[in-house]
Amino acid sequence: MKPLSKIALIAIAVIFVSGTGVLYAGTAVQDVIKMENKAYKEHTKGIVEFTHKKHVVEYKVGCGDCHHDENAKPLTNLKEGDTVQNCIECHSKTEKKPKGKLPRKDELTYHYEAIHNNCLDCHKEFNKKNNTKQAPATCKKCHPKK
Repeated sequence: MKPLSKIALIAIAVIFVSGTGVLYAGTAVQDVIKMENKAYKEHTKGIVEFTHKKHVVEYKVGCGDCHHDENAKPLTNLKEGDTVQNCIECHSKTEKKPKGKLPRKDELTYHYEAIHNNCLDCHKEFNKKNNTKQAPATCKKCHPKK
């Protein structure tokens, strides 16, 4: 094989391997995630800015504490950068939940309910366990003024 052909072959192999690495690298995790979703025509309250890095690093919250599978089982094997579905993909109803009590499974099909239950349940549990009010659990403490 001619030297020029070897170089071309090596270059193609490097490009292929590099490209494959990029394809499977997942997504970068932002330090702060704006919990804004285009599925809503209008947001009635200010958009929550979720501090992903602070929750993971400072508060030691595991991936599975927020991210779960279709059976509500925690995704405990996630690593930073892994691709995860957006909540709206499964909790897809954006209209208001009907008044009255729904079975929990039905209630959680509503995006608003799923997001608020996920955050508020964790915050309330933390506050109770630590006899504090440090974790926000009211509208005004999470949603900034518009």
